[in-house]
Amino acid sequence: MALSLIYAVLFYVATAVFVVGLALKIRQYARTPAPLKIPTTPAPTTTGGVVLRLTREVVFFESLFKSSKWTWIFGWMFHAALLLVLLRHLRYFQEPVWTPIVFVQFFGTYAGFAMVAGLLGLWARRFLVDRVRWISTPSDHLHLALLLAIGVSGLLMRFVAHPDIVAVKAFMLGLMRFDIQPLPAQPVLLLHLTLVALLMIVFPISKLLHAPGLFFSPTRYQSDDPRESRHLAAWAAALDKS
Repeated sequence: MALSLIYAVLFYVATAVFVVGLALKIRQYARTPAPLKIPTTPAPTTTGGVVLRLTREVVFFESLFKSSKWTWIFGWMFHAALLLVLLRHLRYFQEPVWTPIVFVQFFGTYAGFAMVAGLLGLWARRFLVDRVRWISTPSDHLHLALLLAIGVSGLLMRFVAHPDIVAVKAFMLGLMRFDIQPLPAQPVLLLHLTLVALLMIVFPISKLLHAPGLFFSPTRYQSDDPRESRHLAAWAAALDKS
């Protein structure tokens, strides 16, 4: 029971750090002024066009596709596979499991391989492409190593070292109800959970924040209408009124 309590505390702390840290970062992004009209051209001139542009960016990684096809292939592969893997893992937090989550189980299982392949491609790029290798920092490699370790340990549990899935689900549901249940003491499972908790903790202070940061990038969310309307940051608008 001591092991279960330790991991319960770890995930409560990790969740608190993740949620509070992410909220604080988003608030910082939202409050950062954008004094200039700097949408990357060609840019839409209407709000509807901006929404469509952001949708293409989020779903298809449009700008990455234009700049580097190889990076786009591995990046899109990783993110699409990660989405399926996360959807598959929702079954551990639901009882009964929703029908769409049941449907995605098969695809989520093999998406783990695509996730690992995408990460390997992105990591190889940091060694093989000169201009990328020179600007890569230790944190870039550590983030990729962490994500890769999570993916590999997950595949090991699925195809090699099978943990007690029923007990794992009971533990996760218990965390949501503040009712700590026994956690199987399976080494690969414990490694996987530790790495996931570590990822949650470092997420708000890492480059992985490009996920929410995309929606606060002036080059993406601004419309190209400087001739139609004057652009003022909030602080500049206040000075203008005074």
